[in-house]
Amino acid sequence: MKVSAAIITREAAVDLDRCLASLDFVDEIVVLDQHSADDTAAVCARHGARLHQTEWFGFGPTKQKAVSLCRNDWVLSIDSDEEVDAGLREAIAGLPEAPGFAAYRVNRLSRFLGKWIRHCGWYPDPVVRLFDRRHAEFNERPVHEEVVVSGSCGRLEGHLLHYAYSDMEQYLAKLNRYTTLAAEQMHADGRRSGLAEAVARSVTGFWRMYLLQAGILDGAHGLVLCTASSFSILTKYVKLWRLGRS
Repeated sequence: MKVSAAIITREAAVDLDRCLASLDFVDEIVVLDQHSADDTAAVCARHGARLHQTEWFGFGPTKQKAVSLCRNDWVLSIDSDEEVDAGLREAIAGLPEAPGFAAYRVNRLSRFLGKWIRHCGWYPDPVVRLFDRRHAEFNERPVHEEVVVSGSCGRLEGHLLHYAYSDMEQYLAKLNRYTTLAAEQMHADGRRSGLAEAVARSVTGFWRMYLLQAGILDGAHGLVLCTASSFSILTKYVKLWRLGRS
C-alpha cells in the first residue's frame, strides 16, 4: 500500500529533521510550511520531502490542505514534533494493498520536560492519523482538530512519539496560543463562562488528571503537568468569560 506523509510546520526545523528521519518508509512526504525563516527548506531537501508554502487557516483547514497536496489516497498525518517508532513503522508497512478499514488509530506517547508520560490522561491517547482521504478528512476546527471518517477504524500497534514540551517556556507559549484559539472557538459556538465556572473546572481538571487518571504515578513530572494543565483550563475559561463580557 502506497502511503503519503503530510506535515504542517512553522519554524520547527530541529523537530522536523527528527520527524522526517522516521518517515523513510513512506512513498512520499509533503511538508506544508508557513514561510519559515529557519532551515526548514534544507531539512526537507535532505529527506526528499516536497515543500509547499501556505498562509495559516487554523489547524483543521491547514492540515486538510496538506492532505490535498498528497498524491496517494492513503495519508499519514503527522506533526513536526512527532516521530514514528519501530513498532508503528512495521505495522504500517505490513498493511495489505486494500485494507479493510477506512482509517486507523495509533497510540501517541508524549514527552513532558524530558519524561515520557504514561498517565494523566495522556496515554494511550489514540488518534486517527492514517486514513484513506477518499473516506476521511480533517474538520474545520482551528484547534483540537479531528479526522472525520466515513467508515470503520482499525487500530495499529506501535506509537507516535510526541516530543510535546521540552521546557516550561515552550509549554507556556503554546498554552497562550491554544487557549486563545479554543476560547474563540467556544465563543463562536455559543458557549459562555463565568469566573466561578472557570475556577471549578480548573480544580476539577487537576484532581481528575492527578488521581482518577493516575498522574500521581508519573511522579514529580506528573504533578507539574497536572498543575500546568489545571492552569491551562483556568486560562481558557477566563478568556471565554472575557470574550462574553466584550
